[in-house]
This record gives sequence, structure tokens and C-alpha cells, in this order.
Amino acid sequence: MKHKLNIDAWARKEHFNFFKNFEEPFFGVVVNIDCTIAYNFSRENGLPFFWYYLHKSLTAANTLEPFKYRIDGDDILVYDQINAGPTIGRSNGTFGFSYVYFHESFHEFMTGARIEIERVENSTNLFAPNPDTDIIHYSSLPWIDFTSISHARGFSFPDSCPKISFGKMTESKGKRSMPVSIHVHHGLMDGLHVGQYIDCFQKLMNSNN
Repeated sequence: MKHKLNIDAWARKEHFNFFKNFEEPFFGVVVNIDCTIAYNFSRENGLPFFWYYLHKSLTAANTLEPFKYRIDGDDILVYDQINAGPTIGRSNGTFGFSYVYFHESFHEFMTGARIEIERVENSTNLFAPNPDTDIIHYSSLPWIDFTSISHARGFSFPDSCPKISFGKMTESKGKRSMPVSIHVHHGLMDGLHVGQYIDCFQKLMNSNN
């Protein structure tokens, strides 16, 4: 479900009108997330670590309304729920885009993820069968401990979905950390909201459940 935001009553109306016509309206940051507790918990309980932290990330996004905003022409849609659109790798070195519905329960979320993993691994299609804008574009670069990242983008194609990428987990003095890149449309949110997402994501990664 979704509804239109009342832009005229929105405190960021002027900001939206300013940024929405930029050739590149996205801004991004890279932060290091402590994943020690989350990694240990996932391993102790036999949970796939990638999907475990992706679920934490998606849970954080669903608690913050600006991450549910999407631009539709001159309107802003507010989705009740945001889902995941992660890339899934294949044995031949290619990948496919997927669409995984969000569930508060990790085990329910993982049920849908397994279906998408099987679909992607057994197809040559690049795109998911039901693409929509109610997603976050997720990607993972587990080979690279990156400090910055950019995305391939067609500037003429209207796009306002956040893009979150995860890098290589490293260990030092018993602590594990992972770079996380967050790119968002500046017409829909500011650094304040990205900071709120980071804080929420880190708190969930430390929640040990």
C-alpha cells in the first residue's frame, strides 16, 4: 500500500523542488559498521550472515519514513513497506536482480529469500519479474574493503530508490567491521536521515537476536 505525501505541508518542500531536477540528485556516504555481535550470533545459530545483516538493514530502513519515499513525477509516494532488491550471484560469475519482501521475522524473510535465490541461480534473467520502486537497491562486494563507491546510473531514467552496498568484513583485535555505502536522493532526505539510519542499523546489529 502507498499514499501521496502532502508536499505543500511538508517542511522539506523547498528542498525537494530544489534537488529533484538535478542531473545527479544522489549523495552518499561510506561508514564502518561493527558486525562482531551480529556475525557471532549468525554463526552460532546457523544463519546466513549476508541475509542476516541485510534483514537488519531493511528493518532499519522500514523504521524511518524518508526511506519509504519515492518520487513519481511531481508527486512523492509513501510506501507502507519497503522491500529488498539485492543482487544475487551465479556460479558462472554473473548476477541477477531479485525482489524479496520484508518481514519483521527473519525466518519469514529468509523463506522468501531462498525462493529468490533459487530463481536467480536457475535463470539467465537480469531483472526480477515484479520490479517496483518500493525497494532498496542492495549490492555486496565481499572481496573489497572499500572506502568509497560510485554507482552506474542512467541520469535520464527517473530513480529515487536508495542504494546500499556492503563491503568486505575485516577483523582486528577480536572486532569485526564492514564498510557500508548509503546513497540516497537528496530531494527526499538529508544527512540527518542517513545518520538516523546508520544509528538504527548499528543498534540492530548489536541486538543479538
